[in-house]
Amino acid sequence: MAVLYGADAVYLAGTDFGMRSFAGNFTPEELPKAVEFAHSHGVKVHVTVNTMPRNEEIAALPPYLERLQDAEVDALIVADMGAFTLAGKYAPKCQRHISTQQSIANYECAQAWYDLGAKRVVLARELSLEEIRTIREKTDKDLEIETFGHGAMCVSYSGRCLLSNYMTGRDSNRGACAQPCRYQYALMEEKRPGEYFPVFEDEKGTYIMNSRDMCTIDHLQDLTDAGIDCIKIEGRAKSAYYAAIVTGAYRHAIDDIAAGRPIDPVWRDEVEHVSHRYYSTGFYYGYPGQYTDHSRYIRQWQICAIVESCDDKGLALCSLRNKFSKGDALEAVGPDMRPFPFTVGDMQTLDGEALDEPRTPQMQFYLQLPKPVPAMSILRRQVELSGR
Repeated sequence: MAVLYGADAVYLAGTDFGMRSFAGNFTPEELPKAVEFAHSHGVKVHVTVNTMPRNEEIAALPPYLERLQDAEVDALIVADMGAFTLAGKYAPKCQRHISTQQSIANYECAQAWYDLGAKRVVLARELSLEEIRTIREKTDKDLEIETFGHGAMCVSYSGRCLLSNYMTGRDSNRGACAQPCRYQYALMEEKRPGEYFPVFEDEKGTYIMNSRDMCTIDHLQDLTDAGIDCIKIEGRAKSAYYAAIVTGAYRHAIDDIAAGRPIDPVWRDEVEHVSHRYYSTGFYYGYPGQYTDHSRYIRQWQICAIVESCDDKGLALCSLRNKFSKGDALEAVGPDMRPFPFTVGDMQTLDGEALDEPRTPQMQFYLQLPKPVPAMSILRRQVELSGR
């Protein structure tokens, strides 16, 4: 979905050394196929090798790096100096990008990595646009600068948190964060067990570590002017729908800026169509603040079906994701296509029988759309799914 909806590059992980251990990562058999698919669409592949390997893991790193190079991966995203050095030795054809886990926050650090052989640095998320502008001005012009533009934020500096490990045994720095920062906490005095006192950051609420999500789609011109080469969308633990919609929105917004056009408001609206927490602009214009009322996601849209193919008259072969019925109001959005509303009309099974409501998950069926749409378009409906 990221490739088809307009990404210039995708970042992903193999089964080892990646910071998202629950993300359904690519097996040794799947990874070359993923690279081939991306490359066939003119899209680069950056593989995360961004954990901090321990002694007993280091011996497995050289052959893993060699396999990534053999798969023709374009770049490796690394955080550990040892992994960086080994990548230069065992995967010399792959560019080396420095992960945000390195917390690069000044121009001397950025330049030092470039001098050691890094092609790109992913800056710490805690930097302002002014700080980024200074880094751009004081580093080699061939050093590429990448920053996060959209997605979840962390309460800890550059994600360096021990809270999850302490409370649950799941190490956030090994890709297994349980997100205890999203919990509601209370205070209990030692001599009064069972008597809980609320913990307030202020009068607003008790979710004192709950970060807002980042959204910069309204400020892409500022990011461009600061000298940023690449905008990264966080989301390896998100859904394919999320990847499609957010990628498509930023693709069109960036293209509008590059062409000197005002950003079409429809693409700003699209980032409200995915599951997210309340948005902020990260640290680019100052401290973003926490959202202390609750830690629930805003979920107001549901994917109903995926279009597998569509003829020139708008007859679409679809695959069901969530139930809907004839007469329902839906929206269609697809690769390089503006979303449009429609009312569900005639549907039929693969055998040609009339169908009022497809019910079986993943079932294929035909749906007559008002106009042709590209394959992998999404049919969705507005429904309130936010937690209570």
